[in-house]
Amino acid sequence: MKISLEHISKRFQRHWIFKDINYSFSDNGTYALLGPNGSGKSTLLRIIAGMQTASSGQIIHAYDEKKIEVNSLFPFISFCAPGQEIVEELTLKEFLTFHFSFKRPMHGLRIDDIIAITNLGIAANKQVVDYSSGMKQRVKLAQAIFSDTPVLLLDEPCTNLDQTGVEQYRNWIEIYSKNRLVIVASNDVREHFFCKEQITLEDYK
Repeated sequence: MKISLEHISKRFQRHWIFKDINYSFSDNGTYALLGPNGSGKSTLLRIIAGMQTASSGQIIHAYDEKKIEVNSLFPFISFCAPGQEIVEELTLKEFLTFHFSFKRPMHGLRIDDIIAITNLGIAANKQVVDYSSGMKQRVKLAQAIFSDTPVLLLDEPCTNLDQTGVEQYRNWIEIYSKNRLVIVASNDVREHFFCKEQITLEDYK
């Protein structure tokens, strides 16, 4: 998938977060959105995902050279962010079964395979609401990274992860981000270590 930003600007009330971003994200590219807190990294990522609208400008999503409308993006994009809500009343197995009824797992992985990869098997039948913050973050990462989508969007993906969790994230990225357009919003090199391109939002004030 190719994603093109044309004169994208965003403001909250009278304050402009960023202005006039013109940028194209290409198939299989890896990009890091950089900038201090409040610079708009998370906001821009949500705009790219079609979850939030820009104040001005337009964004074009194209797959196989065909334009994809915003209301049809769901099958093409996986998203993970610290504030993202998941259905915590479900057990892990129930949640993953529900999620992957809408999206196809990567490489034909089964639900039990994904649970094993996350190392959460011992808690597979516990409600997610009873998980620690780090365990919940692994669930959020799993539903995004293991979905077979051409685009993977990650907002501060190592939030709440301990060192073991960070190493697990790095391993998943190395295996499952190939041949995908990946955009990471983060200033932590542990999270965007694999990204070949960088976009600094301070350049668009």
